[in-house]
Amino acid sequence: MDILTLSGISKIYGDLKALDNINLNVEEGEWLSIMGPSGSGKTTLMNIIGCMDKPSLGKIDLAGQDISKLSSKELTVVRRDTIGLVFQQFHLVNYLTALENVMMAQYYHSMPDEEEAMEALASVGLKERAKHLPNQLSGGEQQRVCIARALINHPKLLLADEPTGNLDQDNAAHAFALMKKLIGEQHGAMIIVTHDMNLARQMDRCLYLVG
Repeated sequence: MDILTLSGISKIYGDLKALDNINLNVEEGEWLSIMGPSGSGKTTLMNIIGCMDKPSLGKIDLAGQDISKLSSKELTVVRRDTIGLVFQQFHLVNYLTALENVMMAQYYHSMPDEEEAMEALASVGLKERAKHLPNQLSGGEQQRVCIARALINHPKLLLADEPTGNLDQDNAAHAFALMKKLIGEQHGAMIIVTHDMNLARQMDRCLYLVG
């Protein structure tokens, strides 16, 4: 069964077509990479799939729901309930501890549960760093907090935009392995934007956008 179907998706800014008639099906549990040169529309596509933007034309079915015409408020609810997000820039709240950053995702979804959030940090190897602020964590550790935060609400779809772009080779490999392991355990689908061919080869399928 498909978790995501894009039908004729275009994004138009004046005379510029950032996306032009994109058709895509992603099955439940599938891992898809998106590659392409700068300006080819990768981030635009991810923003539309992630309910942070709306297409100019076309239809999107996400987890059995047509989200193409939903309001921004309605899209926020869909994103909260269905999608986990991991970014190249970690987007952690500087004055919150690692544990509190994970619990913040719970707060917007349901009720914060410190024990569950601690288990999520333990799953990425950061139980002993739970009380540390972001500036007390390495880049690799911050990205692992982001992964725990993205997966705490058991999303059906994990979206990662250049998730290893700010990491060295060892930390990048570790972060990517964690995402695959954890989203696999949750039987969720994963879409990543990456320039790293080694990562793309580890996915089930690669979509290449041409600018």
